[in-house]
Amino acid sequence: MTVESTLTKKNTPMKPSERIKPISYVESRVSEVVASLSETGEPFIITQNGAAKAVLMDYDSYEQSRETLALLKILALGNKQIEEGNVVLADQAMNLIRKRGKTA
Repeated sequence: MTVESTLTKKNTPMKPSERIKPISYVESRVSEVVASLSETGEPFIITQNGAAKAVLMDYDSYEQSRETLALLKILALGNKQIEEGNVVLADQAMNLIRKRGKTA
């Protein structure tokens, strides 16, 4: 059974366990795997000698995960600044902005 035929059964995605494949499987079915990635957005876990070694995902999902990670880093930085007391009240910030605008 091919990756594509598994996906087309009632348009249901593969089970997570079916998305774990040895590297030899991916090497011999690159086109099918890439098509599956594009259709489902679900990544493949690639194994080598029985151990998970890599994750293969479609480009859109990759970009989305990078954007999500960047936002999480910004939130973590903001929380750290709050914990350290490195904050300015909104009114104070607006006053600073107004003062800078008048001197510019």
